[in-house]
Amino acid sequence: QVQLVESGGGLVQAGDSLRLSCAASGRTFSRSAMGWFRQAPGKEREFVAAISRSGGSTYYADSVQGRFTISRAANAKDTVYLQMNSLKPEDTAVYYCAADRSDCSGDDCYALYTYDYWGLGTQVTVSS
Repeated sequence: QVQLVESGGGLVQAGDSLRLSCAASGRTFSRSAMGWFRQAPGKEREFVAAISRSGGSTYYADSVQGRFTISRAANAKDTVYLQMNSLKPEDTAVYYCAADRSDCSGDDCYALYTYDYWGLGTQVTVSS
């Protein structure tokens, strides 16, 4: 059974940093694109960041560009991180890890429909 388990969320103040982790199990995702999405109360789930299977290509939403960094663990391609710096109250949301069955390219990397597997999410709350 495929599982994506997120961790690292919490309550922080504006300007602080957090690092989210996503550990995948049940199949190998070393040949798959992986991403992070978020959903704030009353809003639709939105793209945050994605990374190609090799880690050579990364994609970011404009709202997090320059503040967030997505990466894959060097020796465990099934683990993905999201380093979040300079957090803002508007970053408050449930953050979801997602994985594709294969690699993604171009605009597909930003789309919810691209991803076949999802975690249950981890809450990030940023106070002002």
